[in-house]
Amino acid sequence: MNQYISFSEEVRTAKEQGKPIVALESTIISHGMPYPQNVQTAREVEQMIRENGAIPATIAILDGKIKIGLSDSELEMFGKSSDVAKASRRDLAYLLATKKKGATTVAATMICAELAGIPIFVTGGIGGVHRGAETTMDISADLEELAQTNVAVICAGAKSILDLGLTLEYLETKGVPVIGYQTDILPAFYTRTSNFSVNFRANDVETIAATLKTKWDLNLKGGAVIANPIPEEHAMDEKTITAVIESALKEANEQHISGKEVTPFLLAKVKDLTGGKSLESNIALVKNNAVLGAKLAVSFTAL
Repeated sequence: MNQYISFSEEVRTAKEQGKPIVALESTIISHGMPYPQNVQTAREVEQMIRENGAIPATIAILDGKIKIGLSDSELEMFGKSSDVAKASRRDLAYLLATKKKGATTVAATMICAELAGIPIFVTGGIGGVHRGAETTMDISADLEELAQTNVAVICAGAKSILDLGLTLEYLETKGVPVIGYQTDILPAFYTRTSNFSVNFRANDVETIAATLKTKWDLNLKGGAVIANPIPEEHAMDEKTITAVIESALKEANEQHISGKEVTPFLLAKVKDLTGGKSLESNIALVKNNAVLGAKLAVSFTAL
């Protein structure tokens, strides 16, 4: 087994028994939500995956190892620590070599999941092409990873702080399918709709599982985006969230915030401006994605 990988007992057993496993990122714990909601949400998400027939594998960098599955105390530590680096593809080798703590982004989690032989991964929303990227070139590494790493990403679409049109164009160029689960429209994280369509609609998990199996059987490299809209009762009003995002973006510009600091800043700002409502929505959509991810992992493993 890869010398850099360390499996938790639960995940190791699941692998030996051929059980379905769902990868989870750790950036959502360290950088996506405040303590204690982050740890509580992580535990609840893991439990929902178990209840739907799969085994959760939260991924993080610790003590020079890629941890596939975190213990309760490790989860707690990641939720409380302020010295956890946000780890994308470029950071993995350095963090492992220096034995620093790293929370994996979508891109890094995909890499680690593929190394661990886990093809199904659940997150909140993917990164993408940032607004104004035609001058800043600020494009998330998540998109490039989706182009080359064989892991399906279940998400509530792309974060609505991004340029969704350009994000879809980039994915199309890279040949990454965007599959809408029971929807024709790309969800935009906090809202169920956007002005953009998905590539394909799938009304059941079996269709998604069969599509993924066929894609990889054909050796068509890369992942897929499985877009799962936030539940109706937790969705935010489109006009409201758009105004809030515009305001947060303006402030980020004024403060010259750039690179990987942008998303955490914007998410925190949006939470403040919505009086915490966006955090509730964020938690609800991640749980909704966890249920779909577990069902997809079960269906995919059965093939």
